Amino acid sequence: MTALPPGSTIGIIGSGQLGRMIGMAAAQLGYRIHVYAPETGPANDVAFTHSRGAYDDIAALTAFAAQVDIVTYEFENIAAAPIAALGDKVRPSPRSLEIAQDRVNEKRFVEALGGRPARWAEVADRAALDAAIATVGCPAVLKTTRFGYDGKGQARLMSAADADAAWDAIGGGPAILEAFVDFEAEFSIVLARGVDGAQVRYPPPANVHKDGILDTSTVPATQLEPWRAEAEALAAKVADALDHVGVLTLEFFCGPDGAVFNEMAPRVHNSGHWTIEGAETSQFENHVRAIAGLPLGSIALTAGGVTMTNLIGDDVDHWPTLIAEPHAHLHLYGKREARPGRKMGHVTRVKR
Repeated sequence: MTALPPGSTIGIIGSGQLGRMIGMAAAQLGYRIHVYAPETGPANDVAFTHSRGAYDDIAALTAFAAQVDIVTYEFENIAAAPIAALGDKVRPSPRSLEIAQDRVNEKRFVEALGGRPARWAEVADRAALDAAIATVGCPAVLKTTRFGYDGKGQARLMSAADADAAWDAIGGGPAILEAFVDFEAEFSIVLARGVDGAQVRYPPPANVHKDGILDTSTVPATQLEPWRAEAEALAAKVADALDHVGVLTLEFFCGPDGAVFNEMAPRVHNSGHWTIEGAETSQFENHVRAIAGLPLGSIALTAGGVTMTNLIGDDVDHWPTLIAEPHAHLHLYGKREARPGRKMGHVTRVKR
């Protein structure tokens, strides 16, 4: 592929904050942004133009794609078939979307490449949940196979007696039951892969979650070194097997069983937000570089350390204090209503 020249238009499917930050990075490189979504959102604030349409409306998607030079997507909770109808203009490919948006496909795909997820079982219906409990054991977590994120679509089972309540909590199957992991830390591998197969992998951040939502990501995280090589090797294999172009993120638990695969996202990721100030080239710029056929940028750290903290719900009300804090970089997403569990922004603290 010939590199996409400045002045070209990048289409982004999705109007959330990830699309917003991709758009900002693209504008820095001289590209225009065209957002496609059924509603307006943070990405629209930085877009040259936008098209409204349902994510499964092939005719509307095709009309949108005809107006742009290349198409990318900012989240995976969309049907893959309509995206596939857009052909090779889409990066990452719909294949990455198909695997990452279904937990059963995802687990099997990673296992086939030698990865190690937690003990799990497929749950097609309520009766299958009882069988899965017998196989997987408790404590465990029941997760919908699709459309779950930030703790949504999940329910814990501390014993078999919790089965009915957990099943009702996720709204019924299909689902998977996944055993709890005895872990020392959580981390992620954020990589970018170009059209030529070249890869760069950012230093893995140590991630801390609260109520199923990422709270902080910190780099460097030297405590992760015993598990880093194994996780990076698997992430590289996944990216190559998918012929992925763009940013890809794999999340892991680390503990006595090694690097245990949790889930992956075929896109820029919350745990990579620290790269905006903490790396020479952010995950967003490298995503744009990758899909546009440009050389990937350096992922070297710009400082001695960096911590990204999400601003969830009413946390955003502290913005006057945060913006006055030395060495803190405030990012607000422009969302007009703060709700519990809603990501309103983040703040990155850089250690010089």
